Amino acid sequence: MEKLSVSLEDYIEEIYNQIKNAGQAKVTAIAAALNVKKASVTGALNILAEKKLVNYAPYSEITLTKEGEKIAKKIFEKHKKLSEFFVEVLGADEEQAVEIACKMEHIVPDKIFKNMVKLTKYTKSNLQERIKNLY
Repeated sequence: MEKLSVSLEDYIEEIYNQIKNAGQAKVTAIAAALNVKKASVTGALNILAEKKLVNYAPYSEITLTKEGEKIAKKIFEKHKKLSEFFVEVLGADEEQAVEIACKMEHIVPDKIFKNMVKLTKYTKSNLQERIKNLY
């Protein structure tokens, strides 16, 4: 599978989030969440459908294909782990962490991402150990 554009990754992640949180994804809700026009959402959905990542037809339910869900989960997890890194390791507030993670999830190479995850785990376990030793 060819690499998706940043924009298409954002769409597929938002579709995944909406299905996960609301049970369904809708063009209007996607447009509102991504701050774009409904026509832009429709265009992106058509491209994602051509790539066989979503099932989409006008006025019907928007669903992810198995491949689309796999890609969406990977993007979602990367976003979550990057946010955690910015909060747990660098001390960013939650809102700031989510915003930065959204931008970085598209560009951070896998090796660096894996090292960030390891550093987050190390930092958290080290901190928990120190707290435990205080009491």
